Amino acid sequence: MADWPAGRAARACQTALVRPIIVRVLLVALAVPNLVAGLWAVLAPEHWYENFPGWPPALVAAHPPYNDHLASDAGAGLLASGLLAALAVVWTRRDVVTVAMIGYLGFSVPHGLFHLTHPSDLLSTAEDTANAVAVVVAVVAAVAVLVLSLRKSSV
Repeated sequence: MADWPAGRAARACQTALVRPIIVRVLLVALAVPNLVAGLWAVLAPEHWYENFPGWPPALVAAHPPYNDHLASDAGAGLLASGLLAALAVVWTRRDVVTVAMIGYLGFSVPHGLFHLTHPSDLLSTAEDTANAVAVVVAVVAAVAVLVLSLRKSSV
């Protein structure tokens, strides 16, 4: 039977979308913490510096001294990477997810490398390790989203 143009268009639309629910769940998990922390740091950099993540230990304050400009810039990076992930949740086209995750990784890989190579004297080994693991998990999740979105079988 002939392939009707409407059928081809519908299939093309389907193949342009990232279908797996896991991709959306991971994107939300990447977006929300960075959006919250980023907005917090941009709007109240000193409060963010002294209190992030909102419960003990204060992870950013474990790397003194405080610098208003750097805290605000860090917040802008968190906010931008969170916005990229959030946009990919809304527009789950393969190209959008790919660009969003490349941008997200452009922030999170150097962030992760910093935490892996700069333990704080003000944190216990367990606290430093937990912090580094959390940051590395975000990198792994972003890579997983990127790989899943590029696989032909998932789109």
